[in-house]
Amino acid sequence: MTSSPPSSLLDVDRQPGRPPILRVEATGDAARWAAEHRDALRGFVAEHGSLLVRGLGLRDVAETEAVCRQLGSLMTEREAFTPRRRLSEGLYSSSKWPPNQPMCMHHELSYALEVPSLMLFACLVAPAGGGATPVADAPTVLDALPADLVERFERLGWLLIRNYNDDIGASITGSFATDDRSAVESYCRANAIRFEWQPDGALRTWQRRSAIVAHPLTGRRCWFNQIAFLNEWTMDPELREYLVDVYGEDGLPFNTRFGNGDPIGADVVQLINDVYEAHTVRERWEAGDVLLVDNVRTAHAREPFEGPREVMVSLADPVRVSGS
Repeated sequence: MTSSPPSSLLDVDRQPGRPPILRVEATGDAARWAAEHRDALRGFVAEHGSLLVRGLGLRDVAETEAVCRQLGSLMTEREAFTPRRRLSEGLYSSSKWPPNQPMCMHHELSYALEVPSLMLFACLVAPAGGGATPVADAPTVLDALPADLVERFERLGWLLIRNYNDDIGASITGSFATDDRSAVESYCRANAIRFEWQPDGALRTWQRRSAIVAHPLTGRRCWFNQIAFLNEWTMDPELREYLVDVYGEDGLPFNTRFGNGDPIGADVVQLINDVYEAHTVRERWEAGDVLLVDNVRTAHAREPFEGPREVMVSLADPVRVSGS
C-alpha cells in the first residue's frame, strides 16, 4: 500500500491564466499553520513551480518573518540590482522600482553563483490597482524560444555589466554590505566577477553566467537569467536616453550582452519579453497573501501599480546551479 504525497492532500484551485491558489481559514497563528503544512506546500511548489496561499491574514513584519522561517532557510541578499530595505534578518521590502514601470520577468540573483531556490513573497497592503507578481514556467519559456537563439545563448552564456555608484542603481554598500575595497575585491574574486575601479570611486563589474541551467532537483532544462530585464532596451526610452547622456553608453547601472561581449539587440529583448508574456499567469494581491515560488523553475515579475503597496520578500534555500 502506498501513501499519497503530502502535496496531494492540498485542495488547490488550478485555473488557466492564474497561478495555483490554496485558500485557507485564518487560524490566528499563521506560523504554526505554516509549520504544520510545510512539507505539503514545498512538495506542491517542487511539482508545480509556484503556489499562492490566501487567507492566512498576515498583519506585520514579525508574523511574516515567522511564517517565512517555517517555510525555508532564509539567506542574506548580496549583489542586489536595486535597493531594498532590510526589515528583519532574512526579510526585505520589495525592490525599490518606479511604481509606474514594470519589473520584467526574471529569476532572482540569476547572475550570482549562489542563488535562492525558493522565493517567499507576502502582501500586507494590496495596491488599489495593478501590482501583481506574475509568474512564468522556465522550461516552457525555453521550449517556446527560437532554437537558434537558445543555441547561441547556451554556447556563449550571457554577460552582465554593472556600474555601482551613489547616484543611480544599487550602491556598493547596498550590494556588497561593505564599502571596504579589499572586501569587495575579495568577494568579486571568490564569485568569478571581473572588476575595475573608476577614477571617481565608482565600481564597474563584468560577470558571465549560463543562460540555461539544470534544475537542481529535477534536472529539467530551465531558461534561467535576467538577460531581458537588465538590458538597456528594457528601460523606459526617455530614462535610457537621459542615463546615456549623463553617464555614457558604458555607464548605465546595468546592461546585458551575449557571453562573448556582442550586444543584444532590441529585437532579441522584445522577443524574450513577448515569449514570457505568452506564458505568464497572474493573480491580483490580497492583503495577507503568501506566494511561494521555485526560483529556478519559475520566473517572476512585478506589474505597475497605483496606491500604496507593501509586499515583503525572503530569499531562501541557497543552491549553486550549473549550465545544462
